[in-house]
Amino acid sequence: MTPRQASKARLFETRSKQTMPSKQTTPKTDSQPPNQPPNQPSAQPLMRLFDRDLVIARRLRAARARASGKAEHFLLPRLCEDMAERILDINRSFKHVLILGPADFANGLTALLEQKGAGDKLEKVTLAAPDLDEESLPYRAANFDLILSGLTLHSVNDLPGTLLQIERALRPDGLFIGALFGGQTLTELRQSLYRADEQLYGGVNARIAPMADFQQLAGLLQRAGFALPVVDTDRVNVRYSNPMRLLADLRGMGETNALMARSRKTTTLRFFMSAAKHYANEFVDDEGKVPATFEILWLTGWKKHDSQQKPLRPGSAKMRLADALGTAEKRL
Repeated sequence: MTPRQASKARLFETRSKQTMPSKQTTPKTDSQPPNQPPNQPSAQPLMRLFDRDLVIARRLRAARARASGKAEHFLLPRLCEDMAERILDINRSFKHVLILGPADFANGLTALLEQKGAGDKLEKVTLAAPDLDEESLPYRAANFDLILSGLTLHSVNDLPGTLLQIERALRPDGLFIGALFGGQTLTELRQSLYRADEQLYGGVNARIAPMADFQQLAGLLQRAGFALPVVDTDRVNVRYSNPMRLLADLRGMGETNALMARSRKTTTLRFFMSAAKHYANEFVDDEGKVPATFEILWLTGWKKHDSQQKPLRPGSAKMRLADALGTAEKRL
């Protein structure tokens, strides 16, 4: 299936947004091991959920397929547009910029900024190597004014540690903007695969990774030491002519199964047909299309600097709230 044919097989619907600023409280450090400096990745044993070598190999293969016109990442244009809007909303330019993500994301973003007459917003851009492991960033401290991440961080084993490394690589008053898939992504496919597993094998296999949710990420930004952290969600609903088109898109995005606990046996056609049947039976709409949900969580955080806004100290207010509202105070 060519990208042109794929676009005809897929229809976008409206998307919804929700925003959550993180609470500005002092991060707790009780969970850090003794004698460990603050804002350092934990030395505690890490549960490896993802096969990182396979994650990188799948992304490299998908990038080659897209470069040759054999596949496409249909969310990248939306991602570039949203990222460009966020950059344009900030009344400053950035001298040293790091982009974590595929080359077509970086190229699409810089081209879009040029089209909008804002090519000078990003002065010197460093594109991370395509085989970079985000769990071990090779950049020195205080090196960048802006770090952007495009749909790569949802498959790291140590997201808190990666956010700590990103915060450390920023200069004071530097900005991080990242996008990653959230917990509602592919909820329809997840349920259909579960049904097929239970029907054919009497149990559930590891096929789709669990992903962070809205509230978790807000806390992780704060734990990593970011100032003024904000998380917002963008839910994209896509309709397909049949579920197999969705699987082709996931291959083109490099988002097929890379879980450590995945079965090493070849998935049979019988299983795929069973999953497709459950998908169609449970989720088909009046027009015969099947939906797929992609939840994109956007993270924004600043490296701390004395010039930034700070919450007032408790008890420092000079006026009662009742006086400000012009109402009488009532004791409960």
